[in-house]
Amino acid sequence: MIASLAETALDNPVWSSLALRHARYAQGGGLALRYRGDFSPLSAMSAAAPENVEAMRALVRIDEAIVMAGPHVPDTLTGWDVVQRLRLAQMIRRDRTRLPEPIDAISTLSTADVDDMLALVEITRPGPFCVRTVELGHFVGIRQHGRLVAMAGERLWIGDHREASGVCTHPDAEGKGYSRALLGRVINRMLDAGQTPFLHVECGNARAIAVYESLGFVRRAEIAAAVVKRVA
Repeated sequence: MIASLAETALDNPVWSSLALRHARYAQGGGLALRYRGDFSPLSAMSAAAPENVEAMRALVRIDEAIVMAGPHVPDTLTGWDVVQRLRLAQMIRRDRTRLPEPIDAISTLSTADVDDMLALVEITRPGPFCVRTVELGHFVGIRQHGRLVAMAGERLWIGDHREASGVCTHPDAEGKGYSRALLGRVINRMLDAGQTPFLHVECGNARAIAVYESLGFVRRAEIAAAVVKRVA
């Protein structure tokens, strides 16, 4: 059963999400999988062999950029422009203790809020976010005078493991505890559903890692990722 997937499925997180829980958002097959472009640029392969790379190429338009992530990101990619390589710390929260939600003004975000969410993402750059990313999970936010100034939500879904994602706060609203409060709401919702929260953060982002550790997350693994654009 999906819910019984072992934690090791997180070793290739994008693949594991697309292969099962998020299969309805997937394009590809047994060699390469990607999210449909309006949902996310994330993609993954089942191996780093040439045939897997070729299968991924068939899923991507020339001049289109995607994010390859997982243990099978090739060291060399002929026909692709490697825009950026990343090392991501995968963190997991096995602790079942609920977190405080000290701020009352938290609202659920939906497709009606997409324009505001994209505007916030453009300023804060929390990671890939597309016009239909909000449909991958439950998102919450905080508004000030009608303007969305902070949000957090869910993305990958692997068995009973759920990824917290899209965590960001507008520079004008920093220092007010909004991200902690929103993460508290997101994580508590996962715990109530019997899920185990996990997330990804750049290995060099010591400040964010410290915040996540203070919320009960621990490092589980390092995940390779690369922003690549097909050029041939």
